[in-house]
Amino acid sequence: MPRFFVENSVPSNGQIIITGDDAHHISYSLRMAVGDSVTVCDMARNEYECIITAFLPEAVALEILTEKKSQNEPPHFITLYQAMPKGDKFDTIIQKAVETGASCIIPFFSERCVVKAKDSTADKKQTRRNKISLEAAKQCGRAAMVPVREPLDFSSAIREASHASLPLFCYEGDGALPLKQLIRSREADITDISIVIGSEGGFSQKEAEFARECGMLTVNLGRRILRCETASGFVLSALAYEFEL
Repeated sequence: MPRFFVENSVPSNGQIIITGDDAHHISYSLRMAVGDSVTVCDMARNEYECIITAFLPEAVALEILTEKKSQNEPPHFITLYQAMPKGDKFDTIIQKAVETGASCIIPFFSERCVVKAKDSTADKKQTRRNKISLEAAKQCGRAAMVPVREPLDFSSAIREASHASLPLFCYEGDGALPLKQLIRSREADITDISIVIGSEGGFSQKEAEFARECGMLTVNLGRRILRCETASGFVLSALAYEFEL
């Protein structure tokens, strides 16, 4: 069943009005008709099963049939902090992170990032990234949109990430602990999780030391070195196994 999102509160009159690109998609791409069914999700993890009641100028009117809490969202709010990789790898990272349970995605720039911190196409890239996230959320049955925020510098990203109750800094250097050990040592106190992952060249020792000073927990992801576009999905899948499966 087609799935759409609304950012505002669902009205109490039992009707939802879909506008913008989604209304155009329903009317012209999907060629839906009055009486067809759709699912609408709000930002509070609620799902509404609806039927189309009318096609309005640049809008579609829906009637709510049933309402329920979604079971498709992870039990913890998980923020992925991803150092900017080269090329279009970040697009793939966004898509797979949404599918595997990220709640928010924040790119940042570290010492070994090749990508420039700001270029003339930054605004267009940001719009495209959020569109990729939205389409992934619809495809995999999420009940909430996953925002892709504006990029941060390294120190700002680390300071923000360190406030999570389980702040994971993925690092293959000395002193990093196994992911399973860190999860289970803090499992009773976990309310939210942050995951910090480097670009193709990983992190410098100086960056790792700064992360530790800020309270990040350095974690290794096993004996094999993962590509940056693989690491986030790997960690999110491990968290899903631990807390959802």
